Amino acid sequence: MSTTAPPPPPVEPPVEVLPGSPSSPVVVHVPHASRRVPPEARASIVLDDDALEAELDAMTDAATDALAEQAVALVARAGSPTPWRFVNRLSRLVVDPERFPDPAMEEMAAIGMGAVYTATSTLTTLREPDPGRDAAWTARWFTPYADALADLVDARLAATGTCVVVDLHSYPTTALPYERHADERRPAVCLGTDDAHTPAALLEAATESFATVGDVVRDEPFHGTYVPLRHWRRDPRVSSIMVELRRDTYAGRGGTERVVAALGDLLVRLGDAGD
Repeated sequence: MSTTAPPPPPVEPPVEVLPGSPSSPVVVHVPHASRRVPPEARASIVLDDDALEAELDAMTDAATDALAEQAVALVARAGSPTPWRFVNRLSRLVVDPERFPDPAMEEMAAIGMGAVYTATSTLTTLREPDPGRDAAWTARWFTPYADALADLVDARLAATGTCVVVDLHSYPTTALPYERHADERRPAVCLGTDDAHTPAALLEAATESFATVGDVVRDEPFHGTYVPLRHWRRDPRVSSIMVELRRDTYAGRGGTERVVAALGDLLVRLGDAGD
């Protein structure tokens, strides 16, 4: 008696794309706000439930999706073009869309934190190595995510002639063991840059907008910013800046309002510049 294998799961990017104004060149990328770990990914994780919750606490950029939502609402109330939002709805403990898929290009792969993590934030075991699993998850989740974001960037280029990615993150006050640059400063706001895709005017605008939050430092303690590989070092019309918010800066109502106002100010500047 033969049996029919179940169909493979649909290949869908685990994202939510929230449309903005047709005239806006701005895409707010929120890659690490989710805590969702699907059952098939949970089954590979060796941590018990309490330890997994603690790891999610450490590694999730908590509430960055809410900060983006509130800042975009400020932009709309200001009458400026509404930015687009691209929000990851899976935890980075499933796949991390901000890693290079090629381990030879990704410095974090050496410590078990490439596209599919095998190590925790404290450099203990998260899951056992499994190249076949990693390849399957890359095909199911990583590649569709990257393609969907690159498609959105292409659509903004077609509509406006340019695209600006604001890559939104947060980080803890105290360095975690996995961090590669733990000896560097931990300012209120770290602005990550790319030599080919972060023009001086973009860095200056972000620095000015976030000065109200606290000290603003370039590329410390986190370096770089997300540009889709389809465009990276290939299309100068795509610019990008990473905004890393130290998590205590938006703790409490007053802090949240200050950070939202600063992010909203940057988005207004970028949207109005694209008009």
